[in-house]
Amino acid sequence: MVSTRAKSRLSWKSGDSKMRIGILAVQGAFIEHKKMLEGLGTECVELRKKDDIGNIDGLVLPGGESTVQGKLLNDLDMLTSIRKLINDGKPTLATCAGLILLAEQLSNDSNVYLGTLPVVVERNAYGRQLGSFKKKAPFDGIGDFDMTFIRAPYVKDAKSTKVLAEVDNRIVAVQYKNQIGLAFHPELDEDTRIHEKFLGLI
Repeated sequence: MVSTRAKSRLSWKSGDSKMRIGILAVQGAFIEHKKMLEGLGTECVELRKKDDIGNIDGLVLPGGESTVQGKLLNDLDMLTSIRKLINDGKPTLATCAGLILLAEQLSNDSNVYLGTLPVVVERNAYGRQLGSFKKKAPFDGIGDFDMTFIRAPYVKDAKSTKVLAEVDNRIVAVQYKNQIGLAFHPELDEDTRIHEKFLGLI
């Protein structure tokens, strides 16, 4: 579902004026983000090595396996460059494992990866018995949104971040400056409004 606002953006963004979005593609579900963002008229670049991190307008950290992603970012010498991009204000959308990568602290894991988002996140918070589920809940500035969760984390302590959404009294979406962190996967459904919100930060 592409909103009326997005359709107007599609007609406005053309040729060389397209936004250029870098999507971390070392592991995980990056293709769905790419398809959704390209549908909104952006150019997407898959970030697989340090040299790929160049002239981009925004950054997407997709779902997947956060431990594997974190190790690969370190092994490929991408961690410092991505952290600098985010700290310098590059608009960033992080989903599921991406939220774990951003968090400055994990409640049930001693690892810290990028550490740019001042929150405490709990990994695999819903346990194996609730590996995947969908809920509709209000999202700040957007309205009701269908949220797909897959072995999801949640934000245990939002600290100074803005809470964007809660499900069953658990924080599942936050924003801090130009970073949006989500416990769920908006790229797996047809509703583009969260991706539009991200593009609106650029």
